[in-house]
Amino acid sequence: MSTNRVQLSSKDILEKDFKTAMRGYNQEEVDEFLDLIIQDYDAFKQELERLQQENDRLKKSSTVEQPPKTRSAHPNPNPQVNYDVLKRLSNLEKAVFGKKFAETES
Repeated sequence: MSTNRVQLSSKDILEKDFKTAMRGYNQEEVDEFLDLIIQDYDAFKQELERLQQENDRLKKSSTVEQPPKTRSAHPNPNPQVNYDVLKRLSNLEKAVFGKKFAETES
């Protein structure tokens, strides 16, 4: 978004000090300031809509060009590996706990 279209920053809005007239704030000054705010909001709204359209367009083009990546995880690529791990674990438990473990296992 071009910054020259936006006339106010949040600091400008926060620090705006209206002059008081006989019956309160000067109505013309307040109306002019609110007109600036409305112009800024319109500029932000247009830019937001443009960015949303661009985002939608990019999402559509990326799904057409590249299919979504799927995980190619193999739940059990090699059952022998699991058997080896279990066998090693069993041998380790026997070595640590001795005969007591071997008897309860049977």
